[in-house]
Amino acid sequence: MKFLDQTKVYVKAGDGGAGSVSFRREKFIEFGGPDGGDGGRGGDVWVETVNGLNTLIDYRYQQHFKAETGVHGMGRNRHGAKGGSVVMKVPAGTQIFEEDGETLICDMTEVGQKYRIAKGGNGGFGNAYFRSSTNQAPDWANPGQDGEEKTVWLRLKLIADAGLVGLPNAGKSTFLATCTRARPKIANYPFTTLHPNLGVATVDGKEYVLADIPGLIEGAHEGIGLGDRFLGHVERTRVLLHLVSAQEENVGQAYKTVRAELDAYGAGLEHKAEIVALSQIDTVDAETLKKKKAALKRACGQTPFAISAATGGKGMPEVLRELAGIIETSKAQDPNLPKAESGVMLNQKVKMAPMGDDEDDWGDDD
Repeated sequence: MKFLDQTKVYVKAGDGGAGSVSFRREKFIEFGGPDGGDGGRGGDVWVETVNGLNTLIDYRYQQHFKAETGVHGMGRNRHGAKGGSVVMKVPAGTQIFEEDGETLICDMTEVGQKYRIAKGGNGGFGNAYFRSSTNQAPDWANPGQDGEEKTVWLRLKLIADAGLVGLPNAGKSTFLATCTRARPKIANYPFTTLHPNLGVATVDGKEYVLADIPGLIEGAHEGIGLGDRFLGHVERTRVLLHLVSAQEENVGQAYKTVRAELDAYGAGLEHKAEIVALSQIDTVDAETLKKKKAALKRACGQTPFAISAATGGKGMPEVLRELAGIIETSKAQDPNLPKAESGVMLNQKVKMAPMGDDEDDWGDDD
């Protein structure tokens, strides 16, 4: 399955059915009169959050969603039926934007949440509706109202408890593969990870979701490398695990490079809790490791963990417990942090990554 986290779709609610112009014409009925029924209401377009999805790939192959038109009214006071609605199913964490890419329509953060993004048109009144004491035989009816239509952007921000950040080849995918059942692509060249990966880690009997995103390089906020587009997937996390490879000549500068990109991106990442770890320590000797730990401590202002995910997970349990502790504390203080405060936020201007071509491929087949 390909990973797609951003796409544009066109939605059109159903038009209302037209009212009917009709008169009773039965034999032996002395006084007839208007009996035209009302038209049915057009169908709506809904967005619903469902379980089991973590990509918007379905919307690569279908970008147009149209609800049914309401049935027209008929004689004998028969009202038209309502048009069928369309339900677009999306994964938790999907945001719906207006066509301008800035106005947030809704933020779908919980499974089972539904929101109507296009309202169907009302059906027209039949001529029976207009009958009165001064107008016994109206010979007109209303047409149905047009349903709403718009173009919207869907953007997915994965919901995870902790996010892994760092330069390319910092060992993020290896860390994820070691402590979870996720199997991301791992290779010794930059930008092996082309799309975010999720994994579930178990710590002291409790499960936590980890998100691994493609590596950042200097200038990522300006679009260099893979850019900072995927940083949206760690916006909802409670803590960041910043990995710095022990193979870097200047670990302090490596830390500051990624830190600068996080600060430039904003969206709350600059204030998020952070754990720093020196990874791939099996590739250097003890003396070099000591010097690099000291340099990294000066750069980040905290004592970094030293881990080696590739060789039996040295230092991994300590890091996972530290992550779990921060996650549990954060949940106790603010249980709604990874979600929208009210579940749905209307018409708010928010920061959004530049819209790319929705025909681009993001990642290889899993």
